[in-house]
Amino acid sequence: MPNVRLAMILIRDILRLKYESGLSHRQIAAALHISVGSVTNYLADCASAGLVFPLADELTDELLTRRLAKDTATASSPPQFALPDFAAVHEQLKLKGVTRQLLWEEYAAAHPACHYRYTQFCFYYRKWRQKLKVSLRQSYTAGEKMFVDYCGKMVEIVNAATGEVRQVQVFVAVLGASNYTFAEATETQQLADWIGSHTRAFEFFGGVPELVIPDNLRSAVKKACRYEPLLNESYQRMLEHYRTCALPARPYKPRDKAKVETAVQVVTRWILARLRNQTFFSLFDLNLAIRALLAELNAKPFNKLTGCRLSRFAELDQPALKPLPAAAYEYAEWRKARVGFDCHIEVDRRFYSVPYALVKNEIDVRLTAKTIECFHQGKRVALHLRSTRVGSYATRGEHLPDHHRAQMEWSADRLRRWAAQIGASTDELVRQMLERKPHAEMAYRDCLGLLKLVKQYSAERLEAASRRALLIGSPTRRSVASILREGLDRLPIGETAPLLPEISHLHHENIRGAEYYK
Repeated sequence: MPNVRLAMILIRDILRLKYESGLSHRQIAAALHISVGSVTNYLADCASAGLVFPLADELTDELLTRRLAKDTATASSPPQFALPDFAAVHEQLKLKGVTRQLLWEEYAAAHPACHYRYTQFCFYYRKWRQKLKVSLRQSYTAGEKMFVDYCGKMVEIVNAATGEVRQVQVFVAVLGASNYTFAEATETQQLADWIGSHTRAFEFFGGVPELVIPDNLRSAVKKACRYEPLLNESYQRMLEHYRTCALPARPYKPRDKAKVETAVQVVTRWILARLRNQTFFSLFDLNLAIRALLAELNAKPFNKLTGCRLSRFAELDQPALKPLPAAAYEYAEWRKARVGFDCHIEVDRRFYSVPYALVKNEIDVRLTAKTIECFHQGKRVALHLRSTRVGSYATRGEHLPDHHRAQMEWSADRLRRWAAQIGASTDELVRQMLERKPHAEMAYRDCLGLLKLVKQYSAERLEAASRRALLIGSPTRRSVASILREGLDRLPIGETAPLLPEISHLHHENIRGAEYYK
């Protein structure tokens, strides 16, 4: 064999340079272009085999190979060492605080006479790990990370009454160490569904991981960044409730969430593909079918590792997860609002009072299905039931200033003085607007909006429009703005613009005309 022949020539050259030429090991290594360690090992093997220089003429390459192999077989053959259980090593490394050094020490203590050195232990473990799939070669600590994403494939739901077909999303969450998987269908990927799926995933796992790894979808990340992504505030508040945090994957770096990419593929093939021929008439029925197949998926044995997702979850992730909070998270949306001079904030065209001391300040608003909570510098300053009527006011008396607080920037007297400068009709209109509200402060916004029309139109036109609004019995800012916009303030009092001038000359039995309503 050519390789054996070259090895024997090399050994003969080493012996010749050592004993005939008297070169050192370093000089021999440089002359033969091999390492110093190889020179030392070859000479040690020859000495153990009883070989002396010059070698006997009858010692052919074949006999020399046998002499060396017979003496070194036991010392150089790996089977003399106890082979570690690398599958168990791989699983143990997922536990917090467990290192390769610790596992090697335990392995060496169990096999004191026939164990690998630490460097060889790590070398053979790396070779074993390379046989696993790429996604499984990454190291995940138990209870540390939960990866979340949506399946690219959507599922159809049919409206039984109308036959309308709509597409729904499939949310997937997977734990890093055990691959234990959760999946459910939701109507959309919007914030409410996104947060709801997280809370149900935590309940499914029975605990909370240290980190959540989402993609950069809008419901999770307000502003994507490779280094400091800005999370959606409502999403951030939910994570704080569960005492965890999110670390979004870097943009265009799918390997950051390779675990969930694989889980999405598994859910698509194992669950959604099996449901392709079924018709679902509600989201509830679809999730029942998904949950049944999900149980089978988590109990399915692994191909290359021992156990299944469920057994590894019980062994690794479940003991390491943080406990769930005492109360489940109630979905809430967070917004910013600025307090107006009328001591109210506006949320979805509805108005809610806050303490007058916060006028002009920006506050945080928490919206749930039933309540509105207002926070300033982390402290709750107001709580209201959520109104269902557009334009309504929710006002608490203690939030408004005392009547004698004339030092407020805006007051009823100041608005009346401004209106009086424009004209008597405007002053009267403002007076009626203030008196129509349970609290005068509730009319401040409309009064100010009315008076600011003088910037767009003239004071004369605003006064004329106010006069006409009073005459028609509609003393509101909206009526005045409409009169100004249509130019009705320029018409003499008592006249109105013809609604349909182009057909006013027509006569027909079905056209009643203005006389009919007198």
